[in-house]
Amino acid sequence: MTNRLPLSVFIIARNEADRISRPIESVKDWADEVIVIDSGSTDDTVTVAERLGARVVHHDWRGYGPQKRAGEDQCRNDWLLNLDADEEVTPELAAEIRAKFDDGSYLDADGWRIMIRDMYAHESAPAPWAYGYHQIRLYDRRKGRFSDSTVHDTVRPQEGARIASLSGIMAHRSIRSLDFQVDKYNRYSGMQVEDMRARGRTLPRSRLLTEFPVSFLKAYFVRKYRKYGWWGLILSLNYAHARFLRVAKAYEAELLEKRNPLE
Repeated sequence: MTNRLPLSVFIIARNEADRISRPIESVKDWADEVIVIDSGSTDDTVTVAERLGARVVHHDWRGYGPQKRAGEDQCRNDWLLNLDADEEVTPELAAEIRAKFDDGSYLDADGWRIMIRDMYAHESAPAPWAYGYHQIRLYDRRKGRFSDSTVHDTVRPQEGARIASLSGIMAHRSIRSLDFQVDKYNRYSGMQVEDMRARGRTLPRSRLLTEFPVSFLKAYFVRKYRKYGWWGLILSLNYAHARFLRVAKAYEAELLEKRNPLE
């Protein structure tokens, strides 16, 4: 295909050889370029990405926001589409983006929010009730860029920027397995605590009592995990534990600081 959109796609990755092909293949036939920002993979991530036509650039890991800003800097177009290595553009979303570039209506906004819905390894498509969230992922970098937060990777539009929403969804395969999920939220909760402490934020100790039950109910009912049956029960318990672990680690850090005030 030669009629490519004036759009750069960038993906941050590290050790994603088993799933980096999905995001690349979902955009490579119509995007002008696909760039993978690799932070030191020791598996075949780079080989797989290059075989699919992506340009791979090494950038040492400095946190989610800085990594994505490094990706923005590598793009040759001003209009960008950001994907994570565990995401893919659905055919419906791809058709919508292509149509907007074909008729010029992508210029009706400076940034477009996309609904990102969870999808699990045993599924062929996200469930209609799957938990999702809107994020600006298609945008003009002259009107907004990713924040430099090491934990929160969010596009921050400039004042006055026009933001709209696309109707298509992005599939989010965040969980390879339960082992992977537990390891991920363990690492991420530690990063969250570091970020909170750097900003001088503390959590009330009462949340050690309330965080788990409240988070479980939120996951099971508000996020509609109950509709997955037994799988939803597992997801709800893991979500509650992840939230509790963040509070527990914050309290642990307070105890260590009091014991070792010079550290």
